[in-house]
Amino acid sequence: MNAEAAAGIVIVGAGQAGVMTAEALRSGGYEGSITMLGDEPHGPYHRPPLSKAWMAGEIAAAQLVMRAPEMLARKNITLRTGVTVKAIDRSTQTLILGDGSTLPYAGLVLATGSTPRALPLPGSDAPGVLALRTRDDASTIADRLAACIEQERPVVVIGGGFIGLEVAATARKKGLAVTVLEAAPRLLGRVLAPVLSDWYAELHRGHGVQLMLGAQVAAIETGADGAVSGVKLADGSVVPAGLVVVGIGVSANDQLAQAAGLACDRGIVVDACGRTSDSSIVAAGDCTARRLADGSLLRLESVQNATEQGKSAAAALLGQERPFTATPWFWSDQYDKKLQMAGLSMGADGWAVRGDMAAGTFTVYHFKGEQLIAADSVNASKDHLLVRKLLDAGVSPTREQAGDVGFDLASLLVK
Repeated sequence: MNAEAAAGIVIVGAGQAGVMTAEALRSGGYEGSITMLGDEPHGPYHRPPLSKAWMAGEIAAAQLVMRAPEMLARKNITLRTGVTVKAIDRSTQTLILGDGSTLPYAGLVLATGSTPRALPLPGSDAPGVLALRTRDDASTIADRLAACIEQERPVVVIGGGFIGLEVAATARKKGLAVTVLEAAPRLLGRVLAPVLSDWYAELHRGHGVQLMLGAQVAAIETGADGAVSGVKLADGSVVPAGLVVVGIGVSANDQLAQAAGLACDRGIVVDACGRTSDSSIVAAGDCTARRLADGSLLRLESVQNATEQGKSAAAALLGQERPFTATPWFWSDQYDKKLQMAGLSMGADGWAVRGDMAAGTFTVYHFKGEQLIAADSVNASKDHLLVRKLLDAGVSPTREQAGDVGFDLASLLVK
């Protein structure tokens, strides 16, 4: 950090990564000023419940709060909400804010998150066509779900990824008719093995969701009032809708970094410690693309990644090395099923299933050659926690051992 110490550290983004970085700076002994800028009107809140409990009206606003402003204030962390950043002037280590004012920094943290990809089709800007990212997005969708219940109108979800399927499950639990349109031949095709994709398809069908795989969306249809009335497919058919939720992935918010000349490649390029191409700037969370030892880039969108990268980024600003190298893990709740994923299954060429898929309690182990690289557990938390230990230790069972419920996988960790 080359600017005067009085400038302090500024964090752009008040989500999981921003909060974790701020708190890690304090616990790491940093005594200078910390200012966290959030572009939303709300303070830091938990995002995972948005597509589930919050949208379903099952939790109160207080339960969404991650850190109350007074809690941050006690740690001498200044939170400023409703603030946008227009530019980074690296030469003077200054931020240009949306109101034209400036804010100097000695160290800068970019925790800008990501934005849902827009549907590039006619009618996609019609009222009732919504994406989910923020608390306000979730509240708007919840209001629309209530209107659909009152008017007995169906819901269409475009995209069979985690967000889309979680919204579909929430809508079905409210008794709404739901259709999921997925362009690929199977659900969650980029992240799940075919056997688990098929299982999730049957789970949703069993709850009354109509799945249309290989669906090609051509346009959004609107009614006389200009609001959404249906989704037109390439074959000319129309799926009626009182609400369309678009869940076709997200893009990293790296525009500020790009404009400032930082290295970006579908995200702000960072090393294992969160360092960018500028020694005074670190980045953490969904906005990043981590450079791996083999030169490839890894983008992770998870609470764990935001948390651990935030801690690593704070350490880097304090002149310490704290690389984030732990096994990645994720989760998704749909109906009464909790999916917990450990490791990265890309490149797997073999699988073993442990447990009872028909009963909904099982784990799919992913192998590359003879090496365990990941596992996906459904309602099997003990399996998930054990797999994380195996992957962190670099210990691999055989496929036969993984699939044999009578074999004690934990015994492989005993020295």
